[in-house]
Amino acid sequence: MKNNFSLLIVDDHSVVRQGASLSLKKHFPGITIYNASDFEQTIDVLEQTPSVDLVLLDINIPGGNSTDMIAQIRALRDEIKILIFSAYEEQHYAMRYIRAGANGYLNKNGEEEEIISAVSEVLSKGEYVSEELRDIIKELDKKKVNPLEELSERELEIAKLLVDGVTNLEISNRLNIHMSTVSTYKMRIFKKLDIDNVVCLADIYRLYANS
Repeated sequence: MKNNFSLLIVDDHSVVRQGASLSLKKHFPGITIYNASDFEQTIDVLEQTPSVDLVLLDINIPGGNSTDMIAQIRALRDEIKILIFSAYEEQHYAMRYIRAGANGYLNKNGEEEEIISAVSEVLSKGEYVSEELRDIIKELDKKKVNPLEELSERELEIAKLLVDGVTNLEISNRLNIHMSTVSTYKMRIFKKLDIDNVVCLADIYRLYANS
């Protein structure tokens, strides 16, 4: 790993950016740190600063659109490293972001040593995988499960419409079913996939629909 490198911290909370900066500067004296509080600023910094080696990216920022952010950054700078830095639990979110092209997933609630280790490993080895995530990957490799296979044909049909941005009312009219029935199916889909919003559903659908 080179001693002097540039890193972009993307988070909409200044206290998080400041805390991460202090920790990183303490352990990497030669580091140059840039900051962005939303996705528009992220793109601006990357366009204006070609020297950035690594993006420390929160997944819940203004202007951000879930895993699509990774594709947009890669389209701009294919060689750049992306380390997801989120308060969301690894077991529910990490794999979809890694499959989308992130180099690692780091929980904000971890110790300072984890941040340092994650940054070091991504820069030197190209990836960072925590022990918890390694266990998740092992389990997934054993099961090779497509979560969409848990859904019935009708649930899959409604899931696809939800992902396409069709409202509950429009689904009700298209499928000739009651609004309450649509809501019931939606809750059932979320429960089976262990999610709580359509953004997560869209992530899963993009990853597994053609598997």
